[in-house]
Amino acid sequence: MSPITLGAVAANFGRDLDRSLAKVIGIMEAARRDGVDLLVFPDAALGGYIGDLVDPDTTELPPALDPHGPEIAAVIAAAGPMTVCVGYAEAADAYRYNSAICVTGDGILGTHRKVHQPIGESLAYAAGDAFRAFDTPVGRLGMLIDYDKTFPESARTLALDGAVTIAALSAWPASVTDRASRLPADRQSRLFDLYDAARAAENQVVVVSANHTGVMGSLRFLGQAKIVGPGGEVLATTRSKGGLASVAMDIDAEIARARRTLSHLTERRSATYDLERGPTVTS
Repeated sequence: MSPITLGAVAANFGRDLDRSLAKVIGIMEAARRDGVDLLVFPDAALGGYIGDLVDPDTTELPPALDPHGPEIAAVIAAAGPMTVCVGYAEAADAYRYNSAICVTGDGILGTHRKVHQPIGESLAYAAGDAFRAFDTPVGRLGMLIDYDKTFPESARTLALDGAVTIAALSAWPASVTDRASRLPADRQSRLFDLYDAARAAENQVVVVSANHTGVMGSLRFLGQAKIVGPGGEVLATTRSKGGLASVAMDIDAEIARARRTLSHLTERRSATYDLERGPTVTS
């Protein structure tokens, strides 16, 4: 694969669906002009996130959208040749999911419903039940939403399914129980960066991590959008401010270089740590 340009968005997206859709499309148009090939938006970019993790107001939830409805169609129309991942609340039958969708101008490439739910999020959303990679014009890709990336098995499942890039879409706030006076000093700020680097390094893949900025209800979001290389190195970051973290790279070449001496996926000895079977005890 020849070099491509990866972009991760840090921005504030509120509850007003028309305004957030216009903002998404505006950022997409600017990114296309700048030659971005893969653009990753935060979780819940279309219509905003919930305002409280402990006790979300279920009367004031983000608008639930049909993935085949007009809002996603507008994102597809604006994407052109660019691959775009964006988060939204998905309406499916009688359920609402915290979801991500990946598109180009040709249509939908892949979807993901957030599997792992922190604290009270289950009051607002149903949980997804799978991690699957899919093919895109920029290579095989998988998506994680927020808390999903806390669990190593999530990214590992995508990597074993052939993903060379993981799009991590987040609405990740500062600590809700012990918030620091400065965002960079907050323990969730440290963990957010740690998980991005660890998931990339342990699987030797590229992580494109997007996040909200600003405030929604009681939540203050961290920003810190970034591109992480397959050795766990941060190649570009917005830090706590809004903006676009971007970098041009040959993903296949970088992954081949990372795996040249130590190949984590092929050198696994999974029979010794089968988590479903339990630990092996020897006398």
